[in-house]
Order: sequence, then C-alpha cells, then structure tokens
Amino acid sequence: MQSVVSQFNNQIDWSSIIKSGDRIFLGSNAAIPNALVDSLIENGKKIKDIEVTHIGTLSDERWALPEHQQQFKVNTFFIHGKVIRQAVDEGRADYTPCFLSEISSLFANDILPLDAALIMVGPPDQLGYCSLGVSVDIVMSAARSAKKIVAQINPQMPRTAGHSFLHISEFAACIHHEQKLPEIKPAERSDIYERIGQYVAMLVDNGSTLQLGIGKIPDATLSYLGKHKNLGIHSEMISDGVIELIRSGVINNRAKTFHPGKSVVSFCMGTQHLYDFVHNNPHIEFYPSSYVNKPTNIAKNDNLVSINSALEVDLTGQVVADSIGHDFYSGIGGQVDFVTGATLSKGGKPIIALPSTAKNGTVSRIVANIKEGAGVVTSRGNVHYIVTEFGVASLKGKSIRERALELIRVAHPKFRQALLESVRQHYWVPDYQTKFPTDIPELGELQLQEMEIQGEMFYLRPLNPADERRLQEFFYSHTKETLRLRYNYVPQGMSRQNSCDLVSVDQTKDIALTIVNQQGSSVKIEAVGRYYLNPDNSCEVAFITRENQQGKGMASRLMKQMISIAQQRGVSKMVAYVRSENKPMITVFEQFQFKRVFNPDPAEVELVLFLQES
Repeated sequence: MQSVVSQFNNQIDWSSIIKSGDRIFLGSNAAIPNALVDSLIENGKKIKDIEVTHIGTLSDERWALPEHQQQFKVNTFFIHGKVIRQAVDEGRADYTPCFLSEISSLFANDILPLDAALIMVGPPDQLGYCSLGVSVDIVMSAARSAKKIVAQINPQMPRTAGHSFLHISEFAACIHHEQKLPEIKPAERSDIYERIGQYVAMLVDNGSTLQLGIGKIPDATLSYLGKHKNLGIHSEMISDGVIELIRSGVINNRAKTFHPGKSVVSFCMGTQHLYDFVHNNPHIEFYPSSYVNKPTNIAKNDNLVSINSALEVDLTGQVVADSIGHDFYSGIGGQVDFVTGATLSKGGKPIIALPSTAKNGTVSRIVANIKEGAGVVTSRGNVHYIVTEFGVASLKGKSIRERALELIRVAHPKFRQALLESVRQHYWVPDYQTKFPTDIPELGELQLQEMEIQGEMFYLRPLNPADERRLQEFFYSHTKETLRLRYNYVPQGMSRQNSCDLVSVDQTKDIALTIVNQQGSSVKIEAVGRYYLNPDNSCEVAFITRENQQGKGMASRLMKQMISIAQQRGVSKMVAYVRSENKPMITVFEQFQFKRVFNPDPAEVELVLFLQES
C-alpha cells in the first residue's frame, strides 16, 4: 500500500490543477477534505473566482467567509451551516435548488461542468482502490464528471461496501492527511418529539422499508420500532439510531423487494460509533444519490415509508422545506425524490413530520397561507400524511375542506380556531362548519389507543370534524333494524350538516369516541360511543356498532373508556335508555354494573350507574 501512496506528494501545485474562473466540487457531509481546502486557501491565493459547488458540509465552511470572497464564490445545492446561510443571505453565495437525484446530471450534462473534484477517501487497498467511505452521495458522480480529481487520503475514513470505490490512478494529485471525522451527537429527547415519533411509528407496518434522516424526529421514531419485524433500509442517509435495530434483527432487510438483505444508503452522519459500525460492514451498501434517490428505484421497494420534515405546511397540504419566507434555510435535498418514490411504491407511505409550533410555541407551523416568498418543495398532491405531536392528518383522497379540517386537528390547540376562521377567507367552508377539534386530556397525550381485536388492529380515538364524511358513510352502512334499536325510530337520512354536528363536539364537555379500522389512508368507523352532559351533572350514554363488528367487544371498550373519563371529570351518574328487545346492548351495560330503574315505557329499559360516592 505504501508504494502506491508514495508516488504522490503531500504538497499540491494548485496552479497545475485549476485556474482562475474554474468550477470545483467539495466532498459532502462528514467527508469534507479539510486539508485540501486549507491547502488551496493557503497555497492557491493567486487563483481567483473559483466557483465552489457542494451540498451539506459538516465543516467550519471557512471557504465561504468574507475574507475569501475574492478567491471563492459558493454555489451550494443545500444550505447547512451558519456560514453558508449568511453568505447566501448577503449575496456572497448562491443557492441552486435541485432534487438530490438530479444533481449528478448537472455535472454529467455540462450544465455545471466541473474542472476539479476535491474529495476525501480512505487508504488504498492492495489493488489501489480507495473507498469514499461515509459519503458517496453526489461525490462519486462529481468525481466521474470532473476533469481532475484531487484526494485527501484519510486513514480514519471507514471502508464501506457498495459503489464506493475509486482507483488511486484516477487522482491527479493527493495528500495523505489523517483527520477525525466530524460527529453529530444524538439529539436530546423531548416530549414533543417523542409523541411525534410514536405517531410516525404507528404508520410503519412490519416488513416496511424505511427512508429517514437525522435529528430528533427520526431518532424518536426509531426508538419506537423495537417491536417491529423485518424492516428494511433504503435511505439517502442513516444515523446512529439504526444501529441497535440492525443488531437486534428488527432491521434485517429480509422483506425488501429491491436489494433484499442489504441496507442501501448514499451517506451517513453521526458519531464515531456509527462510523465504526459501517466500516467493512457488508450488510450496508453505499451508492450514489443518482441511484439511491431515483424515484423509480425507490418505488421498487414495496411498503416504502419515507419520513421527512418541513418548516411549515399550509391547510391545503403544501410543504415548505427550504426557506422561511424569502430567507433560504436549507434545500430541497431528497425530500421530493422519496415522497415521489413512496407514492409510487406498492403500499408506500410518504410522511411529513414536524412540531406543531416554532419559536417557543409562539408561531404555528400549520398555517392558513405559506409566508410570502416561501417556496413549495412538496406539492399538495404528493402528501399523504402530516404528523405533529397532536396526531396524524391523513390527506390522500381528501378535498381541500377535508384537508383543512384534518390539518387543523393536528395543529396546536391554541391556533385551531384562528386557522378555521382563516380558511373561510380563501376556501369554501359551509356555514354549519363552525367547530374546531378539541382534545380529551383523560385519553392521554396521544389521544388514541391501539388495540387488537380478534387478530386485527384498531384505534380508539375522539371523533373530530374531519370525520364528517366517515360518519355519514357509517350511518348509511346500518340496517334499518340497527337504526331503530339505536334511535328508537328509523331516520331517513344523514345530511352532511347533521353529520358535521355529530362530529363537531366540544369534547371538554360532552364525549364522542370512535373505534376505527385504518389501512393506510383508508379509515373506516366501526363503532361510536357518546355521552352528553346534562345540567344536573349526569350524562346520557349511547353506542352503535357496525353490524359485522358486533359481538367483538367494541361497545365494552368504549364503555370502559367513557366511565373512566366521566369519573375523572366528577360526573355524578351515567344513564342509558335502551330498547327492551336490544338484549346485547343491555348486557353490555349490566356488565359494567348499570342497574335497571323504573321506566313507565315497557318498550324501553332505563339503566343507571352511580359514579360518585354519596
């Protein structure tokens, strides 16, 4: 190995490699060749107006400082650090938006031709091949397109599997410089991100293939996947959060339909523990972003779940991810690639997850209108799920009005009324739509309970205004006999207005719960339980269950939950009025110690449960 390296000098004659006005590429993420940058700054001062292209960089980004603006002009595809962000804000640097999967074509098609690529690699093996290590992403594409490659050989660079190798003979020059890779420590846990992670994890089925990034939301999500089975990875990047799931066998890539048995990524960022984990690990393969992020390749993975974030989302589902108003903050990156790929995937789920507020809770990230100057990265047509700490908004197949109601439900409660009022200024909302969702504190932070009934998964949660059409469908699924037993007569119809009234409940006073069967974006109401608070602090309770679900204990589940809530709220007693021939329902009430009391109507049974001790 030494004989191969020794043919290169550790001092680079930059004037023989690049000239003033050239365009160069800098290695990405945790693989910034800092020694090459330092050498170029110090020894290439006579070379002016060098255009520097790159994506995210874990570095001090000194090439973008004002004192070097005569030597370098940055054109970045992703804004990562404060130095680059300030340079873009001040006009000393440019931001070029582009899908990560397509950046390589800018180089290959001479739209942005590269004169040189400055990269970091690991030591050559006995055959002279060097690994790009933790950052293949667009580095490989840039190296293949650039007229010259200049390499920093770093003994601390992990050797990674996949399409990650360049031969040392391809380098116009190189230096041997040891450099510790920059680390990103796992984010501190917080209640908000924990709840978001729990909700996202609920959308991940066994056998899914995951795309995720780095930060609090991916870390929280991964921490709740420990009981899942046969998960896979096809992701532009991975971080420390995947390590334990791989070691425990939760992520085994067994169910993958594209590169089965392998975790497929283009780069990784995290701690030294992660870098050690990917070193010589044959189960994790690194490929260029043009391959990993190609939507048609992503879609070859069945059940692909993409998890991305946003700066704000408007009430129609438009996702802003690269700018705050006119101020560019990050970049398009791979979000659209994976949202598109997950949409095309059989059983795929594109998810956008974000906290409901910013600036210490003073600003809603769910907004009626995106800020002036902000750009839509992911369109409203691509979004299936928006997740905040207040729940999951399912948008696929929803009208603009239904989307608004879904998104208001997952907005922070203190902004919900203002959001509903704002919707009316721009989109048609019927006069009867006056209520916004309210929570049931007694139901817990997640506002839902996952339950298995006869081998099938269901969710118990509050009814909300977004359930209007679902409740109408639920009503029309009933037989006349079911309706007669529930209402004591046969209603002739359920208008959208009536349905709206029934789902727009002030849950701080009355209670309206439902058990739903949710398969992807398809949600079906299977049972509904309600109680109405009376002026004397008693409440009247009632249930109705879809015919094919009767006898499975759904009414009992709802009953148990409502008794618990009523007791916590200090309700004095619960009263139920049931048709005398409705024996199954009477049995449910009596199982919960409801007692029959005198009722002058022989066709009706009145039952009472006293909740508070006298």
